[in-house]
Amino acid sequence: MNYSNSEQRQQAAKVQTASNTLTNVLAILVFLMAIWMLWTQVWPRIQFGSAQSRTITPRGDLADFEKATMAVFDTVAPSVVFIENNQVRYDRRSRQSLSLPQGSGTGFIWDTKGHIVTNLHVIAGSDSLTVTLADGLGYQAEVVGASKEYDLAVIRIGASLDVLDPIPLGTSDDLRVGQSVFAIGNPFGFDHSLTRGIISALHRDLPQNTGVVLHDVIQTDAAINPGNSGGPLLDSAGRLIGVNTAIISPSQANAGIGFAIPADLVNRVVPQLINNGKVVKPVLGVRLNADGIRFRNKQFKGLRIQIAYQGYPADKAGLLGDRRDDRGIRIPGDMLVSIDGQSIDDLDDYNTLIQNRDVGDNVIVNFLRFDADGSTTEHEIEVVLAALADGG
Repeated sequence: MNYSNSEQRQQAAKVQTASNTLTNVLAILVFLMAIWMLWTQVWPRIQFGSAQSRTITPRGDLADFEKATMAVFDTVAPSVVFIENNQVRYDRRSRQSLSLPQGSGTGFIWDTKGHIVTNLHVIAGSDSLTVTLADGLGYQAEVVGASKEYDLAVIRIGASLDVLDPIPLGTSDDLRVGQSVFAIGNPFGFDHSLTRGIISALHRDLPQNTGVVLHDVIQTDAAINPGNSGGPLLDSAGRLIGVNTAIISPSQANAGIGFAIPADLVNRVVPQLINNGKVVKPVLGVRLNADGIRFRNKQFKGLRIQIAYQGYPADKAGLLGDRRDDRGIRIPGDMLVSIDGQSIDDLDDYNTLIQNRDVGDNVIVNFLRFDADGSTTEHEIEVVLAALADGG
């Protein structure tokens, strides 16, 4: 098909017109975009200026309670250690025995001889123990002594005197519910963590998975988590008032119910663990029965001495167990009423009273004696407590 010159000129004109239109549209779009950029980017800077770092507002001095908390941490943190429980496992692939971390916990420096106090459950089952001090240096530790009954253990490291900073020791005898307390430990392996709370309750009994009941423990809402076990519970003066030992929580994380072994008990048990490797408990030397007894048509309730073991304090002091008179009639043993003026209603009362004494202590025992003629008489005697090892 052939086009005339006129038609070709018309066709070229149309193409030129379309090109001019597209150019104009693009120019308008560029113009609009420039206006948008000016409006959104340039104008705010002109109006408000470019962003700069803000001036810091001075905070003033720290509050007194903050200073007190910091002072507690600064004072005690050098005395708190990280304990790693290592167990030997045989690797079939490499055919070698490897020492692998199986758990961790907290402890604190007891004296300048390298003795470290912690919970027994922190070191239980270990083949070796590694103790890391606050300066980051690690030491191999040996077990000196332990007590299952109190969930306490003492280990020892061979550190030099200049790195051993014994913890300040307080008392648990005058604690009050509502008093501020602090815990320093290694929860979940995060070393030297500080938490704060109050004493929620005192004189709690805490059953353990081992079947042992810890008596007279401190309850606190200070955050205690796995890894805090064996660490110190402190008062606001930075003194040891307890050893954190357990929590109650379905998730095994802090639920605001933690427990600590009281410092006065720790101060009695630890020297025995250091000196003897085990606890030496004070005893009367009796076998007790809490079922009560019926004698001469009368019912008596209380702790009756079934046996006063020969050669032990009760026997030496004249306390009597079950026996028979000349006619073969059974006479009940002496019924304990109180020790040092504190009444005894059950075995827990008795055990608590005795465990709070030391070997060699004199105690006043009040008791009821059953006589062969059917009468009962009240007596009071002084007994010197003797030692009986608890077997660890």
